[in-house]
Amino acid sequence: MASNTRAQNRFAQCALVLTTVAVPLTGWTVHAVALHRRLAAAGRDPLTGALRRESWEPQVQRFINRYGDNALVLVCDIDHFKRFNDDYGHAVGDLVLATTAARIMEWAGSRGVVGRLGGDGGDEFIVAAWVGPGRRTVRLDQLNRALHEPVPTGDGHTVPVAVSVGAASADIIGTRDRSRLMRAADAAMYAGKHTGTVVQANAEHADAPSINGRRAGRLGTHTVARAA
Repeated sequence: MASNTRAQNRFAQCALVLTTVAVPLTGWTVHAVALHRRLAAAGRDPLTGALRRESWEPQVQRFINRYGDNALVLVCDIDHFKRFNDDYGHAVGDLVLATTAARIMEWAGSRGVVGRLGGDGGDEFIVAAWVGPGRRTVRLDQLNRALHEPVPTGDGHTVPVAVSVGAASADIIGTRDRSRLMRAADAAMYAGKHTGTVVQANAEHADAPSINGRRAGRLGTHTVARAA
């Protein structure tokens, strides 16, 4: 039964992304609305199909516990995302989010975990993927290429897109704690921001100052920062 439910959720997620790509500028169909509701009920973000925080947090930790040194934790941040909404409109911005999520999910595979950071307004994703130590560079290069492909808008045009990525692994950071690995990946992502290069985190990235487990100034840190 659990296997069937997971399969149905994945089918709904893929169908939603395909619907998004097919009709990005003409609005949602009744079918898409139904998929929105199914994804929301499954703990997924309706726009991208990625897991919401209440779902991805425990799933990422379980993934790390299960796969150990073969678990790779990534933070992916769409560069200059605001300009998509400002220059092309919110429909194109939504399309860029949905397409980026779909590309990450395809790369992570059926065992991977993909969540959306920052709630409905977030343009970042948390990822846990099975990648052996000897394959990290090759697999991260594959992801980087996919995330820099222009996004078709469905009207014969494309928009350029770039995504900054930081990656952290238990064997290098020396822990299987989700929040610490995520902090290291976040700091590594920031170190390579706008360079077009994926940065693999080291122990120094894991020790970067943080608030609520995130680098100061990132989503989820402002409330505590003001209180301090």
